[in-house]
Amino acid sequence: MSTTAELLKGAADLFPDEVVTTAHVRHFDLPLGAGRFALITLDNGLDHTKPTTFGPQSLANLNAAVDQVELEAAAGEITGIGITGKPFIFAVGADLKGVELLKRHEDALAIGKGGHDVFKRLSGLAVPTFAYYNGAAMGGGVEVGLHCTYRTVSAAVPAFSLPEVFLGLVPGWGGCTLLPNLIGADKAVTVIIENSLNQNRQLKGEQVYELGIADAIFEGADFLEQSLIWTAAVLKGEIAVERPAVDRGEAWDQAVARGRSIADSKVHGAAPAAYRALDIIAAAKNGDLQQGYDAEDRALADLIMGGELRAGLYAFNLVQKRAKRPAGAPDKNLARPVTKVGVVGAGLMASQLALLFLRRLEVPVVLTDIDQERVDKGVGYVHAEIDKLLGKGRIGQDKANRLKALVTGVLDKAEGFADADFVIEAVFEEIGVKQQVFAEVEAVAPAHAILATNTSSLSVSEMASKLKHPERVVGFHFFNPVAVLPLLEIVRGERTDDASLATAFAVARKLKKTAVLVKDAPAFVVNRILTRFMGEIQNVIDEGTPVEVAEKAVEPLGLPMSPLVLLELVGPAIGLHVSETLHRAFPDRFTVSPNLKAVVEAGKRGFYVYDSGKPELDPEVAALLKQGDSVLTEEQVRARVLDAVAQEIGLMLDEGVVAEAQDIDLCLITGAGWPFHLGGITPYLDREGVAERVTGKRFLAPGVASVPA
Repeated sequence: MSTTAELLKGAADLFPDEVVTTAHVRHFDLPLGAGRFALITLDNGLDHTKPTTFGPQSLANLNAAVDQVELEAAAGEITGIGITGKPFIFAVGADLKGVELLKRHEDALAIGKGGHDVFKRLSGLAVPTFAYYNGAAMGGGVEVGLHCTYRTVSAAVPAFSLPEVFLGLVPGWGGCTLLPNLIGADKAVTVIIENSLNQNRQLKGEQVYELGIADAIFEGADFLEQSLIWTAAVLKGEIAVERPAVDRGEAWDQAVARGRSIADSKVHGAAPAAYRALDIIAAAKNGDLQQGYDAEDRALADLIMGGELRAGLYAFNLVQKRAKRPAGAPDKNLARPVTKVGVVGAGLMASQLALLFLRRLEVPVVLTDIDQERVDKGVGYVHAEIDKLLGKGRIGQDKANRLKALVTGVLDKAEGFADADFVIEAVFEEIGVKQQVFAEVEAVAPAHAILATNTSSLSVSEMASKLKHPERVVGFHFFNPVAVLPLLEIVRGERTDDASLATAFAVARKLKKTAVLVKDAPAFVVNRILTRFMGEIQNVIDEGTPVEVAEKAVEPLGLPMSPLVLLELVGPAIGLHVSETLHRAFPDRFTVSPNLKAVVEAGKRGFYVYDSGKPELDPEVAALLKQGDSVLTEEQVRARVLDAVAQEIGLMLDEGVVAEAQDIDLCLITGAGWPFHLGGITPYLDREGVAERVTGKRFLAPGVASVPA
């Protein structure tokens, strides 16, 4: 028994629930008299919704297929070998469910080594090998093709990537070593580092060909047939595949430096994966493949046994699985149909909501506001956005006409909402205004209609308290920009009934939003945590720490933007309003910054000016700031901020604001763009010892977002 087979058998024993991929070998004669050919097809026996992966047993099956074709090639029975996937899927890489189960460094090393040992056999056979990327290819799926002599890609491939760095790994089955040696370091840095750290950006078939990863591209309809004709021409010498020479001089070093600056701007040194990948790319300059594979094995094992990967996998599972089965949501069979939607307000937020309901539900949507000019502006915004979709080719003319016809605006709520099933308000954040709006809507809407509020911080129960039927009021809090951020906080008021709540969740699903059930507590989840986080930054600035020190202190978290840039995006006035709301609720923990108040009163849009292209403290804001004389270091600021966040999360869990810590993380990832490598926030607070220091216990059990004991 070969060591590879033993290695894979040992790994397979650790992973009994693997969805196994088979590697079928079939033989046929190539066109043009190019000889007998062996084609390996990767298939897990399931449809395209369950993509093909490589766990240990799957690798063993591919290894056995290579055993067979190796003998045939050596005996002169075949002239070439191809590898392809099932319909729509080539292969999407390592089976990550197995990675989560690994507890020992040597087991992690075996996974890396096992993949390398199997894949690199494809480049050592007696005949040329061909990869036919017929569908989605990611991670190990891309890498198995890189070990082949030639590659073709279908123009219909929707998603092709090396996403490992996004999750906290490196492309560890040849990607870091082979890709720069194939297409040059700069293009490889784009695929491995830049695309991964840009929310796992995917390549289409055309881009795969343009980058030089594939040697030929064919249409999806007859992709395999055309690939085989091309293969025959290559084997007959009628087509010579020419690839540009790779620049191994200064350009290589510059590419690695570019990768480091991208990693610094995205994760600020806080997550190791990108830097490990760049080290391997840098070393691959000498073209020594085996040295590269060994470095990949070591990096893979180290990262698999590290906290960032476990947090990344945890975050991935939250977004892929927990998001689809919201904790605490009532029986979906209780949901009522929604055939018409009313929107109170026609400002920017209300118009964004109207557009979203219109596009996803494709039912009549009616906006109301206090004067005709505002109503017309709101409807005009929706029409203009539909025209943009039409211009980009995202929808056809018929659909554009249909959608435009479905959206209307009226001044009279009775006229607009008499037959609406779901009415959402997006008016000024003031409890009296909201109560009045709901009283007016309740008077004219049908008895079954859901009354939803997009409030970001006010009490849903108080809003409903003066109604005859408070049981149908539900919080439906979107995040700005509505089209981009997936989170929807669904708030159950004290008297909200199950049918109303079930309808809200059903609507959220149709809107393709990640819905999380939250208790009616001040500012719910995201705004409460962000306000505590920002409040602590503001406190240290008010006490005397320079603005740039306070901002730099939280860079190691690798957040999408610095706190004061975020404040600018939210709007200082809204930030101040939420902090005032929370100060009223929890005066001992939430402060109202006099400096922030001064910035708002001066009508400033933020703390920074961008004259040089980079954020610099606005001299007018600097003149407004009144600071004390207590100056903290970055480490002291960071400790204070993290302690505050950990305390707030502990209290929120005690109050039952959400079911579990997992929901806090899901909210921060999908509503505030907090990074996967932190797992949201609680795995990081556990890993850094902050949770235990502040609350006396971890937020997550050992083995959840960390290496199992």
